[in-house]
Amino acid sequence: MSPESVLEKKLAEDVKQAMKSGDTLKRDTLRMLIASVKNAWMAKQADLTDADVLGVISKEVKRRQESIDAFKKGNRNDLVVKEEAEMVILQAYLPEQMNREGIVAAAKEVIGVVGAQGPGDKGKVMQQLMPKLKGKADGKEINDVVTQLLSQ
Repeated sequence: MSPESVLEKKLAEDVKQAMKSGDTLKRDTLRMLIASVKNAWMAKQADLTDADVLGVISKEVKRRQESIDAFKKGNRNDLVVKEEAEMVILQAYLPEQMNREGIVAAAKEVIGVVGAQGPGDKGKVMQQLMPKLKGKADGKEINDVVTQLLSQ
C-alpha cells in the first residue's frame, strides 16, 4: 500500500520526524494510526481519500475517549494520562470540530435540498449530511440535530 491521500503522506512523514526527535509516544501513536488506516484500506479494497482517513482518526479518538472513561472508573490514572496524551496527538490531525450551530446550519441546508418533511426522511438527510461533516463533528450529535429538526 502506498500512501495516496495527502493525510496518509503527512502521517508517514510525521512518524519519521518523531523517530528522529526521539518522541516515542508520538511515534507509537502514529504507527498505530497508520496500521488502522491500512486495515481500513484492506477492508475497503480501494485507495482511501482524506475523508476516509479522517474517519479512521475520528474512530481512534473516540476509542481513546472510551478508554479514558473506563480507566477513570477503574482508578487507573497512569493509563488515563497515557490515553489523553495519545488523544491530543490524534486530534491534531482532525479539522476543527463544528459547534452545534454549524451542524444545525448544515443539516437545515441538506433538509432543504432533499426536501425532507419529517422523521421518515431522516435516512435521506443523513446519507447526504454525513459525508459533508465526516471528521468535523460527532456522528451522535449530527444524528441528534437531524432528529430534532425533522420532528419539529
